[in-house]
Amino acid sequence: MPAVEVLDLVMRYGSVTAVDGLNLVVEPGTVTAILGPNGAGKTTTIETCEGFRTPQGGSVRVLGLDPVAEGHLLRPRVGVMLQSGGAWSGARAPEMLRHIASLHAHPLDVDLLIDRLGMGSYGTTPYRRLSGGQQQRLSLAMAIVGRPELLFLDEPTAGLDPAARRSTWELIAELRSSGVTTVLTTHFMDEAEALSDQIHIIDEGQVVASGTPQALAASGSENTVRFVARPGLDVEDLMRALPHDTKVDEVNSGAYVIAGAVDPQLLATLAGWCADRGVLTESLLVERQTLEDRFLELTGKALR
Repeated sequence: MPAVEVLDLVMRYGSVTAVDGLNLVVEPGTVTAILGPNGAGKTTTIETCEGFRTPQGGSVRVLGLDPVAEGHLLRPRVGVMLQSGGAWSGARAPEMLRHIASLHAHPLDVDLLIDRLGMGSYGTTPYRRLSGGQQQRLSLAMAIVGRPELLFLDEPTAGLDPAARRSTWELIAELRSSGVTTVLTTHFMDEAEALSDQIHIIDEGQVVASGTPQALAASGSENTVRFVARPGLDVEDLMRALPHDTKVDEVNSGAYVIAGAVDPQLLATLAGWCADRGVLTESLLVERQTLEDRFLELTGKALR
């Protein structure tokens, strides 16, 4: 069965509909990213899956269970990294982590986890005095110390320096290799691309696109070839040589843009056309659409 299954979820805050008939599925043993602009409904959806909110319409199943009615069965199997941190303000990181570990039957080795996440250097500092990045590391450790089957991570690398961010990526990849399912939200597009098997893009309370990072990037606008050669080439003749629906423009003197389905055959045809007419290209660049391009195309908004 799916690790998470959301069907026609509706959530409202007064007159505002935050989630409007949302559907998504998370397969077991995968890393799934949920992306969306601010106010899209990501956090409400995740909190409903975690059992912190009751669906006002539709249904949610997590590991086959109702996260509200059967939360007592679900909580030992799920790890949650909260935006608010979840630690007591006066507690020190090792104390808080040992307390959380004591609530689980078979926790990870706390000392090894502290060492792995680089938390030893601030072990005597109260939580309220930790930096944002240090608090993030403790929140992540608290989420995984109980050996969860399913992990919800809300902005897991926010505030981390590059080294700590990379270490967190490696840890998430290791968890996936051991069979843990991870659902994460992030405002870093490169993070979603690097970690995710599947991405759901949410906008205005609905899933507007789903797929692998590669498939989503490839499913939008066509790719582009830019090349520089002598000015005044016969672009109409070049278009006739290239596949149907390919457009060629001389955007500036000697600067040309080819828009269409870019593949090796198109490049070979372009090279042959230039060779037959004695045209020497000074530069040639294939521009592929990125996941961020596709995100902006779908939502019209930046991720932040």
